[in-house]
Amino acid sequence: MFSKEESRLLRQEFWTSFGKSFPKKWLLYDTKIKGVAFKFHFDTKSALIALDLEDNLENRINCWEKLVALKSILQTDYLPNAIFEEEYFLDNGKEISRIYLPLEQNVSIHNKNTWRDVIEFFNTNMTLFEAFFEEYREIIKS
Repeated sequence: MFSKEESRLLRQEFWTSFGKSFPKKWLLYDTKIKGVAFKFHFDTKSALIALDLEDNLENRINCWEKLVALKSILQTDYLPNAIFEEEYFLDNGKEISRIYLPLEQNVSIHNKNTWRDVIEFFNTNMTLFEAFFEEYREIIKS
């Protein structure tokens, strides 16, 4: 078991290591579409990449419909195992829409032996996810 401080330091060390391994500027919140953001997630039980829609319901539905229309392209050409969840609840209870890809193996941010796999998963798959987004941004945005 780790203290809060030890856990915080491990998390900081992981994200620093990730940034140094792949020093590129990720889109994340800079999608140029209100309420649409890419996310990296890594905790003590799992790792995933996601595209979250967090705007008001009307804009979220509008954007979601466009992404669903592009689903076969995303899954055929970029991320075959991407999961689409129109109603996804965050830990704080907030409802969003999310497209995500989990790392299908047992990983923990507290276990440095799993970091390399997570870093490679993040880099490979977020690069593909962003490539899809860049290719279809104008459709998603309209």
